[in-house]
Parts: sequence; structure tokens; C-alpha cells
Amino acid sequence: MARAVELATVLGNDKVDQALGLAATAGRFADDDLLSILGHIADSKPVGEVVRADEAHSVQNGTIGWQALGQ
Repeated sequence: MARAVELATVLGNDKVDQALGLAATAGRFADDDLLSILGHIADSKPVGEVVRADEAHSVQNGTIGWQALGQ
């Protein structure tokens, strides 16, 4: 929390409050997570446009590679 107070002094309470809310939602409270989230907020879309991993937004190659297995 001391780091959050320091960042709020520099970046403003609203941005840090927003980042703390996202950190709580994601369960991210390791070292530098808050700073990383603030960087992401600065470089990204407005809050509310969070992309959740699902079938439509996957980075997996799929299962086609397993097709030949066992043949």
C-alpha cells in the first residue's frame, strides 16, 4: 500500500484506485504488479473493455496437431 500511495502522488488517485480495483479483481498483488497494471491502463483501451480468454479469444493452436497421434 505504501507503493500505491507513492504512485498516487505522482499519477493521481483516480488512476491508482482504478489499478487497485483491477489488481483485486485479478488477484495480482505481487511486487510491481500495480506498476504493471498502471502501465497497461496507460497503453490500453478504457476500463470495461477487458478481454476474457474464451473460445473466441484463444492463443492455442487447436487440436489439429493431435489428429495423427495413434494412427
